Amino acid sequence: MPRILLCALLLPAALSGCVAKTAFDVVTAPVRVASKAVDLATTSQSEADEKRGREIRRGEERLAQLERDWRRQEERCRTHRDREERERACRESDALDAQIDALLPTIPYEPERR
Repeated sequence: MPRILLCALLLPAALSGCVAKTAFDVVTAPVRVASKAVDLATTSQSEADEKRGREIRRGEERLAQLERDWRRQEERCRTHRDREERERACRESDALDAQIDALLPTIPYEPERR
């Protein structure tokens, strides 16, 4: 009998911690959810820097490809034996040149280091 009485006296004290923890979790849940939503909705500076770096790298790769194609067409424009092919290559070279001119302002200029 004394054991049952002792358990009955200790049970509310033991459960009060669980109840308090549950109440604390319920009260703080909206704050945690809102905080997580803000984290998902905003971009950190490092994430923004990484994204900008990827955009610049893609632009530089595209520029390099356009310049290679331009050089190839420019060479064909000057040296191809067939007049029609030469003219087609010249038109293609001009079109590539226009694409390069449009892409250049989007790529930051870095002076060469000495």
